Amino acid sequence: MDEKTRTELEAAAFRGLVAHLQKRTDVQNIDLMNLAGFCRNCLSKWYAAAAKERGVPLTDEEARIAVYGMPYAEWKAKHQKEATPEQQKMFEDTKPLHAEISGHMPKK
Repeated sequence: MDEKTRTELEAAAFRGLVAHLQKRTDVQNIDLMNLAGFCRNCLSKWYAAAAKERGVPLTDEEARIAVYGMPYAEWKAKHQKEATPEQQKMFEDTKPLHAEISGHMPKK
């Protein structure tokens, strides 16, 4: 497979994942982190890091909008629930397995 086709397929898969996560607002980020080691925030950080590596100007909020489909604060207000003590414990227990993001934006 040539590089252009591979890149196009990867981009299509990314768009499919983002569309699915935008549709599944019932799935909390902490659940994604606890089960898979990454969440929507990780995805937006990877997106921002890729833009930075290529010299493409992209703000943190623009990266989040690309993944969440709306401003992050709006998504949180509409869809994010308070994490349970069990979810928080699992999050801490699984930290060594969480995604690594080089060149990531600072936590907010």
